Amino acid sequence: MTDAIVIENLSKYFGKFLAINNLSLRIAERECVGYLGPNGAGKSTTIKILCGLAFPSSGAAYLDGFDVVNEGGDARSKVGSIVETPEFYPYLTPQEVLSYFGRIRRMNKNELEGRIKEVILQVRLEKWARVKIGKFSRGMKQRLAIAQALLHDPPILILDEPALGLDPRGMAEVREILKQMKGEKTVFYASHILTEVTQICEKVALIDHGRLLVYDTITGLEKKFFAGLKIEVETLKSMTASQIKKIGELKNVIKVEKKDSRIIIDFKGDRAASGDLLDDIRNLGHKILSFQVLGATLEDVYLQLVEEAI
Repeated sequence: MTDAIVIENLSKYFGKFLAINNLSLRIAERECVGYLGPNGAGKSTTIKILCGLAFPSSGAAYLDGFDVVNEGGDARSKVGSIVETPEFYPYLTPQEVLSYFGRIRRMNKNELEGRIKEVILQVRLEKWARVKIGKFSRGMKQRLAIAQALLHDPPILILDEPALGLDPRGMAEVREILKQMKGEKTVFYASHILTEVTQICEKVALIDHGRLLVYDTITGLEKKFFAGLKIEVETLKSMTASQIKKIGELKNVIKVEKKDSRIIIDFKGDRAASGDLLDDIRNLGHKILSFQVLGATLEDVYLQLVEEAI
């Protein structure tokens, strides 16, 4: 399997400010990779360089084998993108906008007409194809942005916060469209919404202050950074501070956090050992309504890595 996106020792200065710090990353063909980091981490700057909207201070980047600086036209022909918040002329319709983008990309007229119908259907805007965009919701504009990214059927999609500012319904619509792309195209998805990334992507790259912190599968990250377990316990009566302190003193318990009538226990041990913990909590006189072993989450990994970087 070849690499669709290659970033090698990439750095970007804005004056004296270092936005990207010696970043290297390889994304294989048809992988779906989340690009995570807090606001200001360097996600948008990376994407602008990949899309030819900014130039690196040093290093290189390649799309489908083409250098984004020295072979910019060829590189851009391989990618469909959403960069920051997309906007369209409100007096145009989706058909008119897509026709305009297709002509810019020098698509064949007959091919363009067919592709416009296909992508409008793909993003579920067929009932709105001839309606002026000024009447569109934010979610509908995002779907149209995805349609323009797909129009020339590129092998690579680069998306900068495609669900930013959407309500739950709009986020769900965008998520379902992107799930259709999995296994068909290479997707590089920048976001700081962790739930969205975990539902769409298999791998994540975490950055902070322009520096790559870690790059792995979501499952691999969760296993690598959390050898123990998180256990959620719900009791009939809410625990007092002194009762929680006693549970914190039990064998293999690292930390106890209270959430309403539940407690979350960081536990250093395997699932078999968690059975002993259940017995110990009962022996302290608590009536247990539920006892659930949780896996570590991407959010746990993210927060830990960013805190360590700070």
